[in-house]
Amino acid sequence: MPAEAVTRHDYTGDGLSEEDLAPTPWLQLERWVADADARAVDHDDVYEPRAISVATVDAHGVPNVRTVLLRFLDERGPGFVSSSDSTKGMEISANPHVAAALTWPAMFRAIRFRGTIELVAADEVEAYWASRPWASRISAWASHQSAPANSRAQLEADYDRYAAQFPDHGRPDDVPVPETWKGYRVRATEVEFWGGRSNRLHDRLVFTAVGAGGGAAAQDVATVPSLDDAAAWTVHRRQP
Repeated sequence: MPAEAVTRHDYTGDGLSEEDLAPTPWLQLERWVADADARAVDHDDVYEPRAISVATVDAHGVPNVRTVLLRFLDERGPGFVSSSDSTKGMEISANPHVAAALTWPAMFRAIRFRGTIELVAADEVEAYWASRPWASRISAWASHQSAPANSRAQLEADYDRYAAQFPDHGRPDDVPVPETWKGYRVRATEVEFWGGRSNRLHDRLVFTAVGAGGGAAAQDVATVPSLDDAAAWTVHRRQP
């Protein structure tokens, strides 16, 4: 693209100072997600405030990234759902270390996570499954996630077949949870809060789990602390 065609925007966000940073990554995460949720209601520039990009690596160490929706969020970390036999599910099974990011360009904010995946408990997954619209539950059965698709017509035929097998009676148990449908939670050892500022002098404030050292691979998921345990995290500023 010719240089003259490049559109440049100065970032006019307020950034994030140490004085305004919450004492724990959970409180800061909760605050920014709530702000994004509210912005999505009041403006048209944040369409999916809980869209989260998740990066895994394949057997050759080559990264994969995709955007999913945040379905679980508490002091343990952000979580999403997927089929365990999808590309992401198989890569997580082979190597549970991941990176993830929530990004809100209109707000000049982003949150980055590095950590390890743990499976969400079955009862939490079932409760979320029951809250999904009937059609979304049918789609989960019809889609062999990440596998090659013969045609759109075949996908729709598979949907119709499962719709007939599990008709909509308006009950949460109309459609059973597929055996391969799992919940995945990122147990982070590093959480970075990025706030855009003018002249590219952005703020990057990073919480690192005490003892995590080199990052996401440094701690087993069983020892990863709660995001709400202030004593378990240190904070430092990164160059923009």
